[in-house]
Amino acid sequence: MDIMLQTIFDNVIEGNKNEVETAVRDALAAGVPPETLLNTGLISAMEEVGKRFEMGEFYVPEMLIAARAMQSGLSCLKPSLIKSGIQAKGKVIMGTVQGDLHEIGKNLVATMLEGAGFEVIDLGTDVPAEKFIAAVKESQPNLIGMSALLTTTMQNMSKTIQALKEAGALDKVKVIVGGAPVTEKFAQEIGADGYASDASRAVALAKRLIFE
Repeated sequence: MDIMLQTIFDNVIEGNKNEVETAVRDALAAGVPPETLLNTGLISAMEEVGKRFEMGEFYVPEMLIAARAMQSGLSCLKPSLIKSGIQAKGKVIMGTVQGDLHEIGKNLVATMLEGAGFEVIDLGTDVPAEKFIAAVKESQPNLIGMSALLTTTMQNMSKTIQALKEAGALDKVKVIVGGAPVTEKFAQEIGADGYASDASRAVALAKRLIFE
């Protein structure tokens, strides 16, 4: 790997936000193609972070720090990506369901998805079904990701999926769910297309649902 790309790769994994920004700017100035920086520098690094998490070498804090470093590099890179006309791998709408204000897990999944090359539209927390429906009709995503951290708000996932179906908003859109109290069994019961127990698995699931 080129030394500039290796620098980006290493600093994302180590969570060195400022170093990632500097390395991305230096590489752009040196003429390295934006797509190469995205794929070989940022995306590859986040894939490595995901592998280390699954192997038990990284935990949530390390993932968050790496994700923030990747995000800073991506922010520097986005204008060049837009100019180059590079398309995102897919579009994902994310939100914590109505009644729930927790967002750390959702934010980590959103950042990991961006790090994997997806365009993410984050609706935030306490998102009613109507807002999900409006976002689907406006943005035409490939995937919806819903989060809940409370057992009392889990049922709003079911209500949201039902409302999306009734509105005809799920014709070409898959739905994945996650959060501490959510299980694979619950996801199947409410008609979700998939369940992920953590951010790394959410990215793998998103890729599988959209591209397979």
